[in-house]
Amino acid sequence: MELTNRNIDGGNGFDWGRTSGDYARYRDIYPQTFYDRILARGLCTAGQAALDLGTGTGVLPRNLYPYGAQWTGTDISPQQISQAKQLSAGMQITYRVCSAEQLDFPTDSFDVITACQCYWYFDHGKVAPILARMLRPGGRVLFLCMEWLPFEDPVANASEQLVLKYNPSWTGAGETMHPISLPDCYGAYFTLTHREEYLLDVPFTRDSWNGRMRACRGVGASLPPEQIAAWEQEHMQMLEHLAPEAFTVRHYAAMAELTLHSTER
Repeated sequence: MELTNRNIDGGNGFDWGRTSGDYARYRDIYPQTFYDRILARGLCTAGQAALDLGTGTGVLPRNLYPYGAQWTGTDISPQQISQAKQLSAGMQITYRVCSAEQLDFPTDSFDVITACQCYWYFDHGKVAPILARMLRPGGRVLFLCMEWLPFEDPVANASEQLVLKYNPSWTGAGETMHPISLPDCYGAYFTLTHREEYLLDVPFTRDSWNGRMRACRGVGASLPPEQIAAWEQEHMQMLEHLAPEAFTVRHYAAMAELTLHSTER
């Protein structure tokens, strides 16, 4: 399903379904500390019902599944959900194709709702009251991201510049470390109860970093096949000159935790 947003990539369309195979193979990259920070907040553990928005290939539910929460994952892309189901074989995780703006789970369905690497696509004015309705009293929403830092990492910077060569409208470049900022509309339903940012060095090989970059919105989700092939050939040549076979890329991770107002129930 092609998406457009006038504030993203100059309004050019992108479709995560086009890159779901790469997403499944190369985007399960969050280190254990990323999950440990979630668990340290008492979230996504045994006895809780958890909903993951924009779940993609089910990365969060699959990696947090051993800690006992009952998981549901939703995503707007049928191809992403298909990959999630395959990768979750043997796990009791429910998946549904649905946008965040069209969620219709019953009132008081969940203890925690997560949104990782997807919340910037939301129509927040529509989503905020939906999340508040679906959460149980005291329920929490956790917004999460992990982004490479091009101004601190030469490999990330060089890869970004190559994406921009082929896709000048891509707005995913130039990330810096900063807190997650959310629209004021959430204040009508939630209180910000925790926020943090921290640095990570994430391990890659040339192949896995190439796959990670190919799976990004600026390449695999938007470029035509012939341009993807040309980008990849140039990218691999660049990595052979710039990076050893195994290396790390500097990232930062961030979370923002919102707790449902007690007056909402």
